[in-house]
Amino acid sequence: MSESMNDGGAAGWRDRSGNPAPLGLCAFGMTTILLNIHNAGFNALGGVILAMGVFYGGMAQIIVGLMEWKKGNSFGTLAFFSYGAFWLSFVLIVLFPTIGLGTAADNTSMAAYLFLWGLFTLALFPIALRSSKALGFVFGSLALLFFILAFGKAYSSTDLITIAGYWSIIVGASAVYTGIAQIYNESFGRVVLPLCSKNEKWRSK
Repeated sequence: MSESMNDGGAAGWRDRSGNPAPLGLCAFGMTTILLNIHNAGFNALGGVILAMGVFYGGMAQIIVGLMEWKKGNSFGTLAFFSYGAFWLSFVLIVLFPTIGLGTAADNTSMAAYLFLWGLFTLALFPIALRSSKALGFVFGSLALLFFILAFGKAYSSTDLITIAGYWSIIVGASAVYTGIAQIYNESFGRVVLPLCSKNEKWRSK
């Protein structure tokens, strides 16, 4: 836990707030799974997915980003703020044309959008991997997902989009697992669900 001083500087106080990362990981993972069930061809892109994108994928992750910033975690701040903003921007890309704010995004624009997110995620991958192999898998598989989607849009390939839909279920499930594992391990005080991090060996004893 981190320690900081109060505004008057007369006394210190201990940060007793919870670990926000599991919320962010579950929010990202569950929203990713729901959207990409659509990309895999199982359902339509409707209000359920968009509402999930706004409140759980978007706002919840931004709140987590604020909590990570308060704890001094620069990586968590950048990641959760960014992916929260990704979900909000995705919803607006879908909704804006329906209310007369701009035209529908074409495949070229969406390919560029997704490719940039792939590069961003790839840049964060080595840092995530240092934390744990589980988190590294989340970021590595997510980067691959963005690139598959980008090429699917660039070449108007429904096959690539469908493949991305199935792959993203794995991506989302890995994020949910990583979040739930953190909660289990913290609650039981030992390794219940492995994350393959450097600290697990002594925690499991």
